Amino acid sequence: MAAVTNTFESVKATILSAHESTTSVEKVNFYNSWAENYDQDVAVLDYRAPSLAANSISSHFSSDREAAVVLDVACGTGLVAKQMKRHGFGHFMGIDGSEAMLKLARESGLYQDLKQSMLGLFDVVVIVGALSIGQVPVGVVRELCKSTKPGGYICMTTRSNRDNVEYKAALEHELKQMEDEGLWTCVEVAEVEDWERAVSQQEDGYIAGAVYLYKKLKL
Repeated sequence: MAAVTNTFESVKATILSAHESTTSVEKVNFYNSWAENYDQDVAVLDYRAPSLAANSISSHFSSDREAAVVLDVACGTGLVAKQMKRHGFGHFMGIDGSEAMLKLARESGLYQDLKQSMLGLFDVVVIVGALSIGQVPVGVVRELCKSTKPGGYICMTTRSNRDNVEYKAALEHELKQMEDEGLWTCVEVAEVEDWERAVSQQEDGYIAGAVYLYKKLKL
C-alpha cells in the first residue's frame, strides 16, 4: 500500500475497505497491503485494545512472567507483545495469516518464534482485534483453550459497536457454554466505553469494546 497521510478520514477509508474482502485470501491480501501503515493507522484510531488486554492479563497473572510462554494469535505487527513486555512478560510466540505482518513482527525483536499456524501449549494465549464480524469465527475460542496449559490464561477482545452486536452475543454465548462444560472459568470481563474511534458512517465519536479473561481449568 502506498504511503498516505495518516488522517482519520484516510484511515477510516482503509478500515471500511477491509469489509469488502470476503474470502480468506482477500483478507490476507488486505492485511499484507496494510502492514506497512498499520501501526500509524491504528494510532490515529486511538486503538486501546492491546494495552487493555495486557493490563487485564497483568493484573491477574502471578507466576514468573519472564519464563511464561505467551501465544499471540493474530499478532499483526506486535502491538500486544509490546504492551505485555512493559508488564514483564518476555517470551512470545506469534501467529498471523499475513506474511507481511509477520515480517514486521519479526523486525520488532519481541518474538522468539513466528508462524502461520498454532501448535503447542502456552501459559497465556491472547487474541486482540480478530474476534469480530468478518474476521475469525466464534468457534476459534475452543482452539485457543486447547492451546492453553491447564491453569493458564486466555485473553480475548471484541468490539461492542452496532455492526458487531450479533457476533459479540454469539461469542459470549460460546464463552459461557465452555464455562458450563467445565473447560475454563471466567476471571474478568471488562466493558470499555472508549475502545477506539468509530469508522462506521452510522456512528460518531468512540465505539465500545470488551476484554474477556478466562483461566483454563486443570481437568
